[in-house]
Amino acid sequence: MTYLTLKYLHILSMVLLFGTGLGSAFYKWMADRSGNVAHIAVTNRHVVLADWLFTTPTVIFQPISGLWMVYLLGLPLATPWIAISLSLYVLAGICWLPVVWLQIRMRELAMAAFISQQDLPAQYWRYARVWFWLGVPAFAAMLAVVLLMVFKSSFGG
Repeated sequence: MTYLTLKYLHILSMVLLFGTGLGSAFYKWMADRSGNVAHIAVTNRHVVLADWLFTTPTVIFQPISGLWMVYLLGLPLATPWIAISLSLYVLAGICWLPVVWLQIRMRELAMAAFISQQDLPAQYWRYARVWFWLGVPAFAAMLAVVLLMVFKSSFGG
């Protein structure tokens, strides 16, 4: 695979990762704000599905393709923008893993509430708050990674 093909796939993967993450978060947050248990249950189901179909493969592909490009260019991992990007990616991942678990639990709680025709339990809303606040540093970290990818020469590379 040529460097430019790999770079194209890396950028496309980042767009898919970023877009799916932001879109899913927006729709889930808006569904939660609606208070409509049926809408919340369906949206949570779709958010979990989107994570499995789009986010997980891109989360795996991003470091593989990025490190492959670093190798092809002969750059050391200690290059400042690379080291910072990898650290931020790890931070985002540390936030994302519990988010995945929370989304699965919220999907189950919402579906149970919908089936039983009850309100969402308090646990759902506790999970939703944690989910939201884990998303803030993850989103900020990914914004910074994209910034470093675009302006890498300004950060020692």
